[in-house]
Amino acid sequence: MNRFLLQLLCAALFFTASSAPLLAAEESTPAPLSASPQYSLLPALPVTPPAPSSATTGVRLGLVDIKRISTESALGKATQAQIKAQQAKLQKQVDTKRHQLDKLKNDIERQLPTLTPAQREAKAKEFQKKVEAFQKFGINTEKEFMETQEKLTKELLTGIEQAANAIGKLKGLSAVVVKRELLYLGSGVEAVDISEEVSQLVDATNSTN
Repeated sequence: MNRFLLQLLCAALFFTASSAPLLAAEESTPAPLSASPQYSLLPALPVTPPAPSSATTGVRLGLVDIKRISTESALGKATQAQIKAQQAKLQKQVDTKRHQLDKLKNDIERQLPTLTPAQREAKAKEFQKKVEAFQKFGINTEKEFMETQEKLTKELLTGIEQAANAIGKLKGLSAVVVKRELLYLGSGVEAVDISEEVSQLVDATNSTN
């Protein structure tokens, strides 16, 4: 499945007509007195504007605002709620492990004055193993969260893609693209924002599943 990009950089292009002062000077120069008007015996031909090209007419392009649907639709809100809940759950587990590790460190430091060199070395190795276990736990927790986030996001985007496909066919659109990826639109192309219809269809489809 194609990945939808949520952000694009918009660049403003400026053009300065450096020849404008020169053209103005030429236009203000009077014609020589010896110049005479030119006449022609040929009949004047009517000027007919070119007909618009049929290749660019009748093209209708659908636009979908992914961010809007993700934040406003019921499915989008539910997805965000699940991601936040999973993040809070895993963060609590990490904080608990860290608190236990800090407590162990403080206990060992209090015992150090009464320990022999061999006991200190043993305590140091024990603490190092706990630190390594905590680091491994943190890596696994981060991986679990990323997998959950990717899974839920993919489900949402799949629903949006399917709804956009259905709405696009229903409206007879030539194509449907992500709204924020559109950088240029030709004069013969009509842009139609179908975000609202897609959002409604996504929720309707999700409620029946």
